[in-house]
Parts: sequence; structure tokens; C-alpha cells
Amino acid sequence: MLRLSPPGQSRFIQANQMDVIYGGGEANVAVSLAHFGHDTYFVSKLPKHEIGQSAIDALKKHGVCCDYLQRGGERIGIYFLETGTSLRPSKIIYDRANSAFALAETHEFDFDHIFQGKDWFHWSGITPALSPQAAEITKMACIAAKNKGLTVSVDLNYRKKLWTPQQAQKVMKDLMQYVDVCIGNEEDAELVLGFKPQHSEPSKGMLNIESYHQIFKEMKATYGFKFIASTLRESFSASKNGWSALLYDGSEFYHSQRYIIEPIIDRVGGGDAFSAGLIHGLLTKKPSEALEFAVAASALKHTIFGDFNLVSLEEVENLVKGDATGRIQR
Repeated sequence: MLRLSPPGQSRFIQANQMDVIYGGGEANVAVSLAHFGHDTYFVSKLPKHEIGQSAIDALKKHGVCCDYLQRGGERIGIYFLETGTSLRPSKIIYDRANSAFALAETHEFDFDHIFQGKDWFHWSGITPALSPQAAEITKMACIAAKNKGLTVSVDLNYRKKLWTPQQAQKVMKDLMQYVDVCIGNEEDAELVLGFKPQHSEPSKGMLNIESYHQIFKEMKATYGFKFIASTLRESFSASKNGWSALLYDGSEFYHSQRYIIEPIIDRVGGGDAFSAGLIHGLLTKKPSEALEFAVAASALKHTIFGDFNLVSLEEVENLVKGDATGRIQR
């Protein structure tokens, strides 16, 4: 996607120019994993014109392979972001109808070929929300991934401006049969899958961890997920959040350490940074260590402008070990 933002914390009505940023759910995950040393591939469709090429160049710059990207269509999806601060929340306006990928067809993607020799397939709930064709492509990819023996992960990522909870549940509940690792937050679990933690109001800084344990057990019993993870965002203001996460492996619950992030530079992509960190962690570490790595990586993302989490393994590991001083490194 193309992101257009007024500079700094300016309002839309004040803008005489916009910052140009490329990103998007799965693209952000791919960039993070590339920075962690993994071979990553991004599958989508982008226009042949210069804006589409600029988006591809942004991915390639960070080591993401774009060999499976299809070219065509008239436009790239756009969103406009007004970055909030203190008591004023951020605002997003979407302009993504009839984007190249939303109009893509199933015959354009040979997933048997794409998944040959690969280990992991990650997708987000934003993708099937784009169009009936996109939902069909997502299901086709999930089936092919399972047939090839890949681990499949999803970030539920509910977006109310793209579809209703009823539409989301009709599509997403069917796709869960192919998922091994389910990632989301309390709103995603409720609106996408119908599981609601009780007595928990993150917007007021109130978290009931036991209620998450209960819905994780229900999700495991219903869909058989190998791992279930939820980020826990305590929103004190647009500039200050508490940040931690939970992981359930079917037998043990893990609750990460908690970070207070202040000031927040850019929270867009924070969930994607968590997904990437968890994927890296589950590939290389014990579950508890994977969770700590994911939370630290996503906490650092909040300090970086743009969609991409431009941090190294060393920087994340240092934060996991407790180096949160922010002292200058010489």
C-alpha cells in the first residue's frame, strides 16, 4: 500500500504536502523477517506504472524477494494517516477500492510453485476483506500451503472500514481450519471469531489476563491451533501505551514482560512487528523466549517512523535482556 501522511503530527486540514511511505500488513512482516536474516517472499499484485514499481523497490531495498509479484491493474491501495498525539487519536482514511490486488484473479497465482521449498506462510485478515476474489485467493493459498507442509500463521487484523463482523466471521471462521498460529488482540478475537474476554478494557488500561486464558482454551478446542497469541495494548493516550502479550501453546500460558512506550513515534505496523518477531522466535527459540522477542521487537517499532520495523536482531535481543535505557551507542 501507499501511505500518505501530513508531516509530524499535523492535521489533514493543515497539510500542504504529504510524506510518502510504502507498507501494509504482510509486507511489514516480510521486511521485519528479512532484517532478522530470513529469506522472505511477498506475494501480491501491483500496477505496472511507476508508483507500483516504487512499492516494489521499497521491499527490495530491505531484502524482500518479489519474484512472485504479479503486475497489472490500474492502482495501488492508498491510505491517509493523520498521526495523533497526547489526547488526540490518530485517524486513517482508506482509498483502496479496486486496487490491483483486490481485482486479482486466482489463475494469476501458482501457489504450488510459490510454496515449493518454503517453510512458513503468513497472511492477515485484511487480505480476504478486500474483495470476494481476494478471499478466494487467500483460501487457495492456505490449502496449497497445508498441502506442502508449511506452517500457516494469521494475524486476524479486523478492519471495520473494510467489512462487518458478520462478513468477517463468515469468511474467517472457514479459513481457520488451515491455521497453525493465530495472532490477534481482544477486539480481533471477538469480531472475527466471536470469542470475547470478560472484564477487560484495554482502552481504560484494564486487563483481565484470566479471561484471555479462557478464550485461548476455547479457540484451541474449536480450531486446534498450535499456538495462540494476543498483544495487550493499554492505551493511556495516543503518545503513551503499555505493551505486552500472551502466548498459549496448548498446555502452557506465557505472559511477557510489559513495556511502557512513551513517546510513541509511530504505532502503525506494531502488530505486524509482533507477528514477525513471533514467527522468528517460534522458528529459533523456546515459546517463552519467542514471545519475549516478539514483544520487544514490536515495542521498538513504536519508536520508528513508517510502516516497516527497521531493527536488527541485536537491538531486539538487547532490549529483551533489559537494556531499555536508550543511551547513545558509540
